[in-house]
Amino acid sequence: MRSRVGRVVAAMAAVGAMVSGCGGGPSQVGSAAIVGSEAIRLDQVQPRIEAVLARPDVVTELASQGGAGAPDIARDIVTQAVIHELSGRAAAAEGIRVTPAEVDAELMARGGVEAVLERSLSELPVVRERIYDELVAQQLAARHVDGLAVTIDILRDISSRAAAEEAARVIVGDGPAAEALFAQNPQASLRGVEYRASITPDLASSVVFGTPAGGTGYFQPSPEQNEWIVFRVTDRRTDAPPVGPTAAERIGSAELVGIGRRLLQPLADELGVRVNPRYGVWSPIAFRVLSEDQFIGTVLPAPAG
Repeated sequence: MRSRVGRVVAAMAAVGAMVSGCGGGPSQVGSAAIVGSEAIRLDQVQPRIEAVLARPDVVTELASQGGAGAPDIARDIVTQAVIHELSGRAAAAEGIRVTPAEVDAELMARGGVEAVLERSLSELPVVRERIYDELVAQQLAARHVDGLAVTIDILRDISSRAAAEEAARVIVGDGPAAEALFAQNPQASLRGVEYRASITPDLASSVVFGTPAGGTGYFQPSPEQNEWIVFRVTDRRTDAPPVGPTAAERIGSAELVGIGRRLLQPLADELGVRVNPRYGVWSPIAFRVLSEDQFIGTVLPAPAG
């Protein structure tokens, strides 16, 4: 049982390191993305993309190393704009304040402006936004990591996307059919497994920690492997009793950023995130913009009532 849990943890952590439907609100025309009722304008995003693509030597070098191409760069910049909008809203709701002086201090801690820009494709305003978002994420994680816990049911070793989607829909429906599905796959299922963010911080940046109780999803841990996993969150708490010393003091800053970013998922779900199709779709699994052919799974809402 422990080795099986470990496999699932590793798979979910890998995905964490890697679509909302359309509705009312602002028009997609002229928008790169829409977060709730707030449009992220094309004329805000496109100059940032063009500034990166104006450095063909860097883009060519990245492509030669198997890194980002022009479409990936565009998706990354739109993702950053969405994350920045969500981070600002979360900071306001939580009373978190990150000042320009704190961003300056972080820039200096990373070697200074010139050194940071040499390592980045983006111009300084975008770099500053990223640092702001990371500092907000760290504070969010520090506030909630000790009390953050999820309990999940899991079906693994599913051989196709279609089968995973069908299994997820059966589980959403609950009842005898869902119970039968778990019973038919005892070697590939886990029931009522609790994870604590303070104990498994790598997993805490994955989709299961951002999905509300009752939510069901499915995902492919690795595109190189023909395996899909279905999960159902049966309980999610942010006020669980702490386990051991304060986790924020022993978890690295990068892990805190990952956890804090995943804590934005409930807000993204509540507001809704729509992306201009020219860039792709918003993935709740990867928590970023992906192209249509990069589909790695999704989260199905809990049934009403």
